[in-house]
Amino acid sequence: MSHEGRLESLRTRHAALDAQIAAEDNRPRPDEGLLSKLKVEKLHVKQELEKMREGKQPA
Repeated sequence: MSHEGRLESLRTRHAALDAQIAAEDNRPRPDEGLLSKLKVEKLHVKQELEKMREGKQPA
């Protein structure tokens, strides 16, 4: 997968996780364990995005 393709894939995954978190959080009785798991995964995706962006920029 190309660099741009991977970035787009990560952006899409980040947005999907954000939507899942919002949907779960808006339920009458959200599953706190699931919310925690989704938030950790979203953070990991964000960190990978940041690393890729830093690596792409010229020094």
